[in-house]
Amino acid sequence: MERYIVAGGNPLSGTLAVQGAKNSALPIIAACILSPGRTVLHNVPQLTDIDVMLEILRTVGAKVVWQDQSTLSIDSSSLDNWRIPESLMRRMRSSFFVVGPLLSRFGQVRVTYPGGCAIGTRSIDLHLKGLEKLGVEIKPTQSGHIDFRGDNLRGASIDLDIPSVGATENIMMAAVTAQGTTVIRNPAREPEIVDLGNYLQKLGAQISGAGTDKIVIQGVTQLGESNHTIIPDRIVAGTLILAAAITGGEIVLTNVIPGHLSAVIAKLAEMGVSVDAGSDTLRVVAQDGLNPVDKIITAPYPGFPTDMQAQFMAALASARGVSVIVEKIFDGRFKHVNELRRMGANISVDERTAIVRGVDSLSGASVEASDLRAGAALVLAALGSKGITTVNGVWHIDRGYVALEKQLSSLGAKITREKGD
Repeated sequence: MERYIVAGGNPLSGTLAVQGAKNSALPIIAACILSPGRTVLHNVPQLTDIDVMLEILRTVGAKVVWQDQSTLSIDSSSLDNWRIPESLMRRMRSSFFVVGPLLSRFGQVRVTYPGGCAIGTRSIDLHLKGLEKLGVEIKPTQSGHIDFRGDNLRGASIDLDIPSVGATENIMMAAVTAQGTTVIRNPAREPEIVDLGNYLQKLGAQISGAGTDKIVIQGVTQLGESNHTIIPDRIVAGTLILAAAITGGEIVLTNVIPGHLSAVIAKLAEMGVSVDAGSDTLRVVAQDGLNPVDKIITAPYPGFPTDMQAQFMAALASARGVSVIVEKIFDGRFKHVNELRRMGANISVDERTAIVRGVDSLSGASVEASDLRAGAALVLAALGSKGITTVNGVWHIDRGYVALEKQLSSLGAKITREKGD
């Protein structure tokens, strides 16, 4: 197993381009199943989660080629399989994204329940309810598989109980070739939903309202090929901003969409961090020491993203005062708290609320990443701490950040990757 060795106390500086968005690339790669031909995707991050999705596409018969470091060619003209092996489904929750497009392409799918980060209850019930509304028959088997059959998908009115990103995306992909009109009310409004909608439109899908409180899809009988660029990763951008903030640094991020980070930038302003936005750049200037924030409450977009909660907690652990963080999205997303305590953080938790009492400084320690964003948070804490920190479980971080140690090193951080025990 690999680990990071981080020496804290070095203010970051320099310019860095933000990678493509993992949470946009994964459903769009799955949506390539819908195309009868070839898709070329640009700005795709080379991540372990992406590797899993590409392996799933190869399993169903797609031809996948990396043309360069961030450009993918996916030929879906000769797909011949609708059964996804359990070994692939268990590796990543986003593997479930293939259900919608495979139903559209084949009228049937066999999968198992998906795996992924252990950050609390993430039910697929909303996916199943939405697909049933489209006319899909769903049968769990005694062997642990789920069989889906939808030979004649038909448009429907679907009201989501909560604005689930994954359910919205799966329903969108299944509905693009369903007969008639599908209306999704209370859908997720994340930028990644808009990106998927834009890609599907390029294939010839008739979609309107992505990013609003109602998505309307008029089913079509035929789709085509596409060339598409994945949006920048707003969570990676937010993580890098906090890396500068926690070290008292000054950096410039390029290949970023500032509007996607409004809630994050608002909280950074409360902390005393200056973030100046250009059309596709962010200039970050941090002061010596961070202010606490009154309250951070995670919420669906455009609210504060749950995927930034752990990183903000790491920064606020050494802020000058008391901050309150309320996690409203997932019920098991404070697993990083004990690891931050190992570094000297003063954090108390009551169910979904964390009280963060800032200390003068954190101290280096040996800590363990429990999931993707928790791992990123521990790296941030290490950058701002005194002494040397060992962050174990780097494979979690590799799921969402392209060689994070190289990105941070290019900005002056002292961080290396090495083999662990």
